[in-house]
Amino acid sequence: MTHKIALNFEDGVTRFIDANIGETVADAAYRQGINVPLDCRDGACGACKCFAESGRYDLGEEYIEDALSEAEVEQGYVLTCQMRAESDCVIRVPAASDICKTQQANYQAAISNVQQLSESTIALSIKGESLNQLAFLPGQYVNLQVPGSDQTRAYSFSSLQKDGEVSFLIRNVPGGLMSSFLTNLAKAGDSVNLAGPLGAFYLREIKRPLLLLAGGTGLAPFTAMLEKIAEHGSEHPLHLIYGVTHDHDLVEMDKLEAFAARIPNFTYSACVASPDSAYPQKGYVTQHIEPKHLNDGEVDIYLCGPPPMVEAVSGFIREQGLEPANFYYEKFAASA
Repeated sequence: MTHKIALNFEDGVTRFIDANIGETVADAAYRQGINVPLDCRDGACGACKCFAESGRYDLGEEYIEDALSEAEVEQGYVLTCQMRAESDCVIRVPAASDICKTQQANYQAAISNVQQLSESTIALSIKGESLNQLAFLPGQYVNLQVPGSDQTRAYSFSSLQKDGEVSFLIRNVPGGLMSSFLTNLAKAGDSVNLAGPLGAFYLREIKRPLLLLAGGTGLAPFTAMLEKIAEHGSEHPLHLIYGVTHDHDLVEMDKLEAFAARIPNFTYSACVASPDSAYPQKGYVTQHIEPKHLNDGEVDIYLCGPPPMVEAVSGFIREQGLEPANFYYEKFAASA
């Protein structure tokens, strides 16, 4: 039996390793070619100090206070030379991936489906034998190479990996390199290269209510997160607010409805900013955040959307005089 450990490096690269029962995380990493910072191996120097964001583990009693204080242990810091995983874990490593002699992984796949969900949104699915080895945290992204060019575009996964297949929601940008390929040239079987996973925007262990805020195709990481939550459940309430500019930008509503049926504590709403909208709820996401969603600050907020939306939400939260327990966000802008 092994446990899967996600190592998140400070340059955004994530690599997954398998740790055997009783094996230290540092030993497991070295065994798989990743040199996490390490000097002494006996819990005395603190060089391998990292932060465990989720999972169960045993730190033993061999390390000394100078290397890792009791206060740091309570906060979630660990020494990888002493840490032995007792479940799957996510660890933040305070070093760049190249320093640890690793890098983002590369995969080759083929287009399995392209669907124009609306005039503004394209759904893309790719599949390949190599993707069976692809692991990522829901919310993360990869760099997809635009076929026929040497340029890449970053897209968040909109699904978990299943049977070597993953999906994305892609904004249809007029004149955009990837958009033009997908709308005019793409067909099933076309080869696609991708590199990753990347990003610090991903679902953490759920310890309190969640408020999920999606703008446009920023919905993608949340559908991947909700897939994960649907598999494991949640004791805490989750509410998603999905904001778009025009009525035709609303996509995947049937998928959100299905998640609401599968996840007992999950609710969602959507809103359209255009004053010409026929949708019942109009305006911006900030106009639909209710006090109960903020839970007096005892809430983790996840936000994925364009920069103006991120700034607007940040300003709104400050105006409420509340500081959420955690505020994770991902800004994105379209590439021409």
